[in-house]
Amino acid sequence: MKKSLKIAKRSFTLGDLILAVSNTSRNSRETLAAMTDLLESGRIRIQSGGHAVRARVL
Repeated sequence: MKKSLKIAKRSFTLGDLILAVSNTSRNSRETLAAMTDLLESGRIRIQSGGHAVRARVL
């Protein structure tokens, strides 16, 4: 994966996040691994109806 970027704290859609990660990864496997790591580590939060929900990666 390429060098990480700092993004200002603001709300993005899940699609925006996947697109940003895929633009900096070499292939789809790396994108999936990065998204899994972000979700499992809690570095990103998913909100539904204004309430944060925990994402579980199975």
